[in-house]
Amino acid sequence: MRNARTIGSIFVAGAVAVTAACSTDTMSVDGLEAEAGIQNRNGGASVARTYEVTVYNLTGGQPFTPPLVATHQGAADLFDVGSPASVGVQQIAENGNLGPMLSALGASDHVSDIVVAVAGEPPPVMAGGSVTFEIDAEPGARFLSFISMLICTNDGFTGVDRLKLPSQVGRSVTRSLAAYDAGTEVNTEDFSDLVPPCPALTGIQNPPPGTGMSDPALAENGVIHHHPGIAGTAGLQPGLHGWTNPVAMVAVTRIN
Repeated sequence: MRNARTIGSIFVAGAVAVTAACSTDTMSVDGLEAEAGIQNRNGGASVARTYEVTVYNLTGGQPFTPPLVATHQGAADLFDVGSPASVGVQQIAENGNLGPMLSALGASDHVSDIVVAVAGEPPPVMAGGSVTFEIDAEPGARFLSFISMLICTNDGFTGVDRLKLPSQVGRSVTRSLAAYDAGTEVNTEDFSDLVPPCPALTGIQNPPPGTGMSDPALAENGVIHHHPGIAGTAGLQPGLHGWTNPVAMVAVTRIN
């Protein structure tokens, strides 16, 4: 399995917990353990290009889970608008659970490097905030993709799929990003159906308990599409949790 790296702490919404990265630079995500570093397919040291990446949260009140980021070849991708969500996308969009997507990326021969980028304390990328990190790309890995849950939604997320990496040192590429709906869960906007960190992160007092598990009763057989936004039909408030696209921006610079 390809290794993954984490920066700081990691947000695990399957159990809705924050686990500090230990001094040995290993992390555990729902039982999945990955040692820090990069290896090539033969297990040796990798000769790779290095990129500095910054993900910006452009919303006024919608926190993001730490971005799950990968560099990869053209044969790999994280999501496709207009197609059904994978289990990995569903679990991130509904529950903030990185485990299935980390497993899929780690098992792919088309993936070069994987990073879970944590902004600080608390780990989510808060509204108006950003997270900056470095990621490597082996020869042949010409693309970067990432996905991040919009925490105060039923199955909303943002990210980019197959962003072409700049080829020359010092060159940069920037992309504004929309909010997407995974099409896997009805948008009830009820705190009972949302992950528990949402109210605390956005200043909501005395909410009903949330959940870090998918509810089969709310499942919908849809496809990934642009998120319609927050309607305010239940606990979520359009003025607080809503947004105007773009919700995020990613900037990538090759540094060596």
